[in-house]
Amino acid sequence: MANVNVRNLPDEVHRAIRIQAAHHGHSTEAEIRAILERAVKPEGRVKLGSLLASIARDAGGLTDEEHTLIEGARINSPARAVSFE
Repeated sequence: MANVNVRNLPDEVHRAIRIQAAHHGHSTEAEIRAILERAVKPEGRVKLGSLLASIARDAGGLTDEEHTLIEGARINSPARAVSFE
């Protein structure tokens, strides 16, 4: 896992986080991790796979024939690294 140092954090912000952590029964460090996670992964976010599946459903989905065509076009070999030489 990565480590992050936050410089020049105002005392009042640090104090507020410490109080919030105490209310949640967390350490200050755990509370900061929770705050950061909520900020970058909000509960209402739509994940790409879910969005694509809903678009397909709204469009009527795939027929068996379309599904077979897509599966037939799929490349089953492992990916190769790109060479720029």
